[in-house]
Amino acid sequence: MHTNLISIATPTHPLDGAYYRPDGPTKGAALYFHGNQMNFYVGAARFLAPYITSLGYAFLAFNRRGHDSVSTYDSREPVGGAYQTVAEGIEDNELAARFLAEQGFDRPIIIGHSNGGVLASHFAAHHPETPALVLLSAHAGGNRLTNPASVSPFTVHEQLDDLTKEARDLLSADRPRQLMLLPTWWWVISARTFMDRLTNAPNLVENAKRVRCPVLFIRGDREPANNYPAEAFKQNCPSPCDVVIVPNCDHFYVGAEERVATIVADWLSRTLA
Repeated sequence: MHTNLISIATPTHPLDGAYYRPDGPTKGAALYFHGNQMNFYVGAARFLAPYITSLGYAFLAFNRRGHDSVSTYDSREPVGGAYQTVAEGIEDNELAARFLAEQGFDRPIIIGHSNGGVLASHFAAHHPETPALVLLSAHAGGNRLTNPASVSPFTVHEQLDDLTKEARDLLSADRPRQLMLLPTWWWVISARTFMDRLTNAPNLVENAKRVRCPVLFIRGDREPANNYPAEAFKQNCPSPCDVVIVPNCDHFYVGAEERVATIVADWLSRTLA
C-alpha cells in the first residue's frame, strides 16, 4: 500500500492523518474514527490499514481535534481530548468525509472504535448512503459517565455532584478551559468539555434505529456488555447486524490484532461483494 500524511482544514486546528491507498485499482474507501484519547497511529487505526487496502479500498485514519489527552500543535496553547466538544468531533468526521469525497469516494465504509464507534453510529444514522458500518467496541454513549448501570470504573456518578459543581464554578468564573481531575477514565478534562459530555454525547443504541446499512459489531470477551452493548444495538437496528465476541480480548485488542483485522476484512468482503 501507499501511505501519505495528510492535513484537513477545520475552523481552528487542522486534522492530521494517514491516507493509505491500495497498490492497484481502488474501488472505494473506508473512514476510521479513533477512540477517546487515542490518535491515527495507535490501535486499530494502525493495524487495520493493510487489511483494508488489501481488499482494494483506500483507508483514512485521522486525528480529531480531540486526539490524545492534552497536547500542543503550533503554539503552547493546550489542545486535545480534554478540550474537544461533541459538536467539534462530529464536525471533524464530516470534514474527513469531505476529504474522501474530494478524492472521488463519497460513500465510504465507516469504522469506529470505542467513542469513535459512537460517533460512527451518529455518522451512519445521518448518512443513509453509508455502505457498511463497523463498530469496534463502541460504548453506550449518551450520559455514560453518570449512568449507575455502567461498570463503576468507567463512571463518575458517585462524585457527580462535586464534579458538576466544580465545573459550573469554573464556567461561572470564565475559566472553561481549566482542567479538572477525574477519578476514572479519562482522568483529566476541561470544565467546558465535562459539562458538554454530560448532555450532548450521541446515544449508540438510539442511533441504531436509524442505521440503514449492514453492521458488524465486535466486542472483546473481557469487555462488559453494559458498556459495549452490541446485543442491544442489534436489537434496535433495522439492518442486518452481525455481533462477534472475540475470545481472550480486551478493549484495545492487545494480542488479538490479527484476529480482529481478519474478522473485519472477511466480513467486508462478504458484505460488499
